[in-house]
Formats: sequence, C-alpha cells, structure tokens
Amino acid sequence: MKKIEKNSMLNEFYIPTYITVPEFPTEKVSQIPSCPVIVFINTTSGGQLGRDLIVAYRKLLNHSQVFDLLEEAPDKVLHKLYGNLERLKRSGDTLAAEIHRRLKLIVAGGDGTAGWLLGVVSDLKLIHPPPIATVPLGTGNNLPYSFGWGKRNPGTDQKSVISFLQLVREAKDINIDSWHIVMRMKSPKSSTCDPIAPSELPHSLHAFHRVPNNPQDMEYSCTFRGGFWNYFSMGMDAQVSYAFHSERKSHPEKFKDQLSNQKTYLKLACTQGWFCTSLFHPMSRNIAHLAKVKIMKKSGKWETLEIPQSIRSIVCLNLPSFSGGLNPWGTPSERKQRKRDLVMPPLVDDGLLEIVGFKDAWHGLVLLSPKGHGTRLAQAHRVQFKFYKGATDHAYMRLDGEPWKQPLPTDDGKVLVEISHAGQVKMLATKDCLAKGIHESPAMSTVHPETSSSSDDTDDDFSEERRNFGAALSFRYNDDVKKDQKLGLL
Repeated sequence: MKKIEKNSMLNEFYIPTYITVPEFPTEKVSQIPSCPVIVFINTTSGGQLGRDLIVAYRKLLNHSQVFDLLEEAPDKVLHKLYGNLERLKRSGDTLAAEIHRRLKLIVAGGDGTAGWLLGVVSDLKLIHPPPIATVPLGTGNNLPYSFGWGKRNPGTDQKSVISFLQLVREAKDINIDSWHIVMRMKSPKSSTCDPIAPSELPHSLHAFHRVPNNPQDMEYSCTFRGGFWNYFSMGMDAQVSYAFHSERKSHPEKFKDQLSNQKTYLKLACTQGWFCTSLFHPMSRNIAHLAKVKIMKKSGKWETLEIPQSIRSIVCLNLPSFSGGLNPWGTPSERKQRKRDLVMPPLVDDGLLEIVGFKDAWHGLVLLSPKGHGTRLAQAHRVQFKFYKGATDHAYMRLDGEPWKQPLPTDDGKVLVEISHAGQVKMLATKDCLAKGIHESPAMSTVHPETSSSSDDTDDDFSEERRNFGAALSFRYNDDVKKDQKLGLL
C-alpha cells in the first residue's frame, strides 16, 4: 500500500519521455501531473553529494527529466523542451499544454549554478517563465537560504528527495529583481593586459564582441556581460573567495563536505589578510583608491558615491543573505533612513540594490550580532565603477558566489563596470522564506518598483549589451530571435 501511495505521489511530478525527447513516440499517462518538474544538478557541487543526488532523482522520476549540468547545458535543454512543447500544443496535445502551464524547475548546486539557470531562463524571454526552486549544494547557499530552502547540504536518499519535492509542490511564487552587469575594457593595441579566459569567468558572465564604428581607430576592446540575482561584490571578500575556489579546483579531494569547506574558507580569510590589514593588504587597494563609484537613484541622474577610505570590500546586494546567511544591510532606524535617503525595508522586487561596505573581517563579524550590519552606503537602481589608471594590475570580483581575478590595464586603458536593473524572474519560496516583496510590506504597498529612467539607454553605448544576459549560448545574437519567434518562444 505504501508503495502504491508513493508511486501515486511521484506521478504528480512525472514528465513522460516524449515531452523532453522530440524523437520519442507519444505515450499515454494515467494522470496529468499537478507539479511537473525539470531537474538540473551540478554533480561537482557538494563533494560527492551532487552525484548521489542525481542517482536518487533519476530513480524516483523519469530519467529524461533529470539533467547533469556537466553533460548538458540548461540553455540547450530548455530550448529543445519549449520548442517541442509548442509543437505538441499546436497538434492538440492537452498534456503538453498542461505541462507547459504548470512546469517548475529545480536546480541543485551552489549559488553560481543557480545564477546560471536564472540567466538562461531570463534570456529565453518566455511569456510564462517557470518558477525555480534551489537545492543548497554549495558552501554559502545564499540563494536557497533567502527563499526558505535552507543553507545546509540536503540528504541524498530517496526519502529526502521526496520531502523536497513535496515542498516544491506547496511552494509559492515570488518575483525578484534581475540585475544586468556590463564590464568593458579598452586598452591600446600594445597593452600587456589580456582579457580573462572564458573558463575563469562565472557561468553567468560572458564575453561580448562589438564592431567599432571606426575600425582604423580601434583600441584593444573586450566587453563582458551577464547578470546576478543576489549580489555583486568587489575587494577582499572576493579575493578570499577566489583563493578558496582556486584551492578547490587544484585539490578537489579535500572539499567533500560543507563543514570542512567552511573551515578552509575561514583559514584562507586569515592568510589572505582579511583580518590583518596593515601586514597583508596595502591601502592602495581600498575601494576608494581603486575606482570612482557613481549611482543613480530616483532622479535618473548620476551622482558620485563617497566611499570611506577604510572600506576594502563593497557589496551590491539584492537578497537578504550574504556570506552564508548573514544580512549585511540589517534594519536601519527611521532616523537613519531619513538622514541617508534610504528606502525601508529592503525588498527583493523594488528595483533597488543595497550597497554595503566592509573594512575587514572583524567588521564582518559584527553581522553575527542581532543588530549588526555593514557600512550602509546607498540604495540605487544603477551603479557604475570606473577604475583609476594604474591603481593596481587586477581586482577581485564576485557574482552570486562565483569569483574571478579581473586584470586591469596599468597604461592608458579604461575599465568600466556598470550594473542596471533588468526585469524580474520567478523563484519558488517556502513558508520560511526570508525574502520580502512589496506586496508583503504594508509600509511599501503603494510604492512602485524603481525602474531605469528613459535616459538609461541613451546616455551611454551599453544598450546593445543589455539585450540579453548572455547566459544562454543559443540566445546571444539577433539571428536567434527569428528562430525563437518561429518556435513561439518570444
């Protein structure tokens, strides 16, 4: 009897093979699934947990609806899936129509893996994008934690997987802001500064090449674009994260469980100088000495953001979770809110980023106290970093948990990083969700989300780069738009 009940429950999530594999013959099912899911798993995440988890999911669900991200990229999977769903719907297949309407996605991995899938879904530009649930398989797990999925790595046995699927079925949709990032480097042809290798970039950040207006005057130019949903950070926190990822890549056998990973992370924070400023970290690498920071608020005009000289790390935050579940913004009093022209409280769908600074790791430890917070700098819906010439030969940056070492030209080159609001995506949230939206905040119920002013696409030349995140390889160029229109994806 228990086996029959289990099978009946799993049928609520089951997707027949012919839906995901166009070449497969049509099959009949006993019931229409109430919560059909497509599952993406990063089998390298969580030590051996990713490999164990994919085995459990494939035993419980149809093998063809569970994908290993090392073998199949999500953009190709979803492109094929939605193209097939449209074809089946046009032929009168009612099951395909219901699966299309009810579909949900599950992604298991770190924050970077989740951001990769979010970028792909955003680039698909679907009329009804599927909401996404995140399984915490990383070290920090800020995205899953923000939406109530926890921050500890989950069990990989069938009972644990079934419990998670039941939570997915009961979860509610919540909209969150998407943020576009464009990074452009311009250097003379003779510059010794090479662009970063694609293999070193976060999943959601890609090279984007444009044809210059005047090829004869062409400088050495490289542009990267991408997106994030939790945070962009720069400085010492990203440097420690980069050291951790480099160590894990060199010695993967040492990183088999979440606790040992966190201990290694703390050790690297000490050796990288995050605690000992005077001995390990020159003042020339403080944020104020690295770059000029500008923000855009309600007025739609750029204004310079003054950064204290002591700030060594800056975080542009969208969700209430950073560095393994800490909230660096905290809850400012009404007096501080008025004094600093801040919106209260920070919401995930208000079109604003919270910009926070940290002096060192000791400053970060303040977050462990009930009312602890970083140095609140501003709230804005657009941020720009313009790096000073010769300040340093590289800077450490991080997008949703994925760090990289960004080379900077020491000659007459220019480096510009710009962040702007780019719509919203749907996440799945449990009853323990920490993230709050405008409709859940009585004080903000009459406030409309901040949007970029009409001048956003005309006061610079980034409009072309902003068309997509670039996370989906098959959706980078205009030629693909025509193909998608034929498939009914746009």
